[in-house]
Amino acid sequence: MDIRLKRVYEPPAPGDGFRVLVDRLWPRGLAKADAHLDLWLSSVAPSSALRRWFNHDPNKWDEFRQRYFVELQHHNEELTPIIERVRRGLRITFVYAAKEETCNNAMALRAYIRAVHAS
Repeated sequence: MDIRLKRVYEPPAPGDGFRVLVDRLWPRGLAKADAHLDLWLSSVAPSSALRRWFNHDPNKWDEFRQRYFVELQHHNEELTPIIERVRRGLRITFVYAAKEETCNNAMALRAYIRAVHAS
């Protein structure tokens, strides 16, 4: 399963494959043309309440993932374009705006897809 993670502010690269923004809010200061996205999946981003509660606090990471995975169970239809590409072996890059590179929703979403949709 080839899902990569990248900050949306980093320049796109040919090796990114299918670029998907996985944030609910559009990244600050970034023009849509400069994002070079193939898809914006705002509907699968954490709810606003969960995002505010988590606030990228590493101490809340495990609980955030658990809560986010519960939310994601209600968005399997929206994840279909991603799951189909994963199953075909195509590269996907989840792009996100968070400064935190190890505890963010893109990382959690990738873990969810690996755990639930790996077959």
